[in-house]
Amino acid sequence: MTITITAFERSPDRGRGLARDMRVRWALEEVGEPYEVRLVTFAKMREPAHLALQPFGQIPTYEEGDLALFESGAIVFHIAERHAGLLPRDANARARAIAWMFAALNTIEPPIFDRALATILERNEPWYEQRLHSLELTIGKRLADLSRRLGDADWLDGAFSAGDLLMVTILLRLKGSALLDDYPNLLAYLARGEARPAYKRAFAAQLAVYTAASAG
Repeated sequence: MTITITAFERSPDRGRGLARDMRVRWALEEVGEPYEVRLVTFAKMREPAHLALQPFGQIPTYEEGDLALFESGAIVFHIAERHAGLLPRDANARARAIAWMFAALNTIEPPIFDRALATILERNEPWYEQRLHSLELTIGKRLADLSRRLGDADWLDGAFSAGDLLMVTILLRLKGSALLDDYPNLLAYLARGEARPAYKRAFAAQLAVYTAASAG
């Protein structure tokens, strides 16, 4: 059965690999599963056909036979459970990798994503500087904890896992900002993630969509 995912027809991330379909593309590339992509506009994301797949009108979605999924973390988890390469075989190691998936999505991502939105939507508001400062303090605390836990290891818990995949895609939102400057081990961690062949294939595929849309 062919896997079909949805992605932005014209991504607001300008091809930087930050849209959440990137996580799903990367996971599929890691496990060697082919997939097709259905591009959607913002208007189509609010139409009944898409809302039947994604009740909040977002991307990505995942379809395989009779199965339809939404939420990038759930989709990555589904892929990781059904294909070797993203979750360890050992039960305890597997449980820890899943815990890191939740940590990436629930602990690390919220303030980072809120900061990204604030810089776009709240820049002209009178509370902007205070809001940004508060978010960056929270992010700093999270990065310090993560850096301490990672130490000089290559990955979060032994071999590369779905936990690392999600964590890298989230931390990449901070790439180029000063927030990562104090954590060379996290910068090296990101570089290792970006150097993976599967990541490069996924990034190239997402970038090609934006490039084509921009040229059209």
